[in-house]
Amino acid sequence: MITDIEITKPEPVAPGEKIETFKRGTDVSLTIEALEAGNPILVTEFYSNGLSLLRELHSHLSRKLPKKSFQEQREYRSEYHKLSNLILIRIVDQKLAVKKAPSIGWLEKFYPEINEFLLSFPQVQGLNSSWQWYQNGLSIPVLRNKVHPYYGTYFPTRFEHLQLFDDWLTGYEGPRKSAIEVGIGCGVLSLQMVQNGFHKVFGTDINPNAIVGLAESMGDTELSRKIELDFGNLFGKWDKPAELIVFNPPWLPKSHDLDKIDEAIYYDENLFSDFFTGAKQRLLPEGKMLLIFSNLAQITNVTKDHPIERELEDGGRFQLEKHLKKPMKASSGKTKRDQAWRSSEEVELWILVHK
Repeated sequence: MITDIEITKPEPVAPGEKIETFKRGTDVSLTIEALEAGNPILVTEFYSNGLSLLRELHSHLSRKLPKKSFQEQREYRSEYHKLSNLILIRIVDQKLAVKKAPSIGWLEKFYPEINEFLLSFPQVQGLNSSWQWYQNGLSIPVLRNKVHPYYGTYFPTRFEHLQLFDDWLTGYEGPRKSAIEVGIGCGVLSLQMVQNGFHKVFGTDINPNAIVGLAESMGDTELSRKIELDFGNLFGKWDKPAELIVFNPPWLPKSHDLDKIDEAIYYDENLFSDFFTGAKQRLLPEGKMLLIFSNLAQITNVTKDHPIERELEDGGRFQLEKHLKKPMKASSGKTKRDQAWRSSEEVELWILVHK
């Protein structure tokens, strides 16, 4: 039962021994020194004090660490993640115990029986943003209706790959009886397929929050009978072959241990070989397999290896029918990161068939 799946949520920290506090007037330099020494800091009085401390931490790290290359940006984010998660905030009776704090519905939903605990300030920020997206919904250009992503579920913030897939779907003349989507996330690709006439989509995800969130949002509707879900790795329990297999895998090889939402962004060394092995068994003889990918790892010098090209060259299982590309739009002018490589970033749609 999907309702029995245990979701991923921030692990509550029990209030324990006295922790140094940060409020208005506290020495910022000494506080950051404490963080770099591995000591937790508790934000008190106002919610804005936590925001202020995070800004100071960003400024401190910007002076200390370069952010020119893609790899340096990853290192900066890793250090910021480590230090910022030592900044804590207290929750009492499912509310943040500081003044002028946002109301976050996830606190009641996820921790109904815990009256007092601590979370890191970035975790609270994530819960707050996620609650707004979940409540208000997000408009996706290729969909008629908004999506309401559940906490901890990946959702797209750029849409070129979705447009590329939608253009292909519009011109697709094959059967639309069944499809499998591996890694369904918040459901955008499956919703696109249903919107384009597919009778049944079988969706899987290794992230329990994605499955629980989609099941909850679809409820007992016609859509819930067209999109069937399974919490599992790659193809999960779906063994029956389908006309179409769709996979939007992570675009970067992993370099550290991953949490569930990171698994939507970074892939491990076995992901693609395991996927292609399973796809060979589940794609109907005249079926098509679509992979949405990017040249991001290559243009940022993270790796020269392209896992789809490697499969076509060495796998002996599939052949290329078509390879479509679309340039990615430049990132927002508001960003302070050096992202010159964005100008050569492309999303890719690989259409493969049996060899």
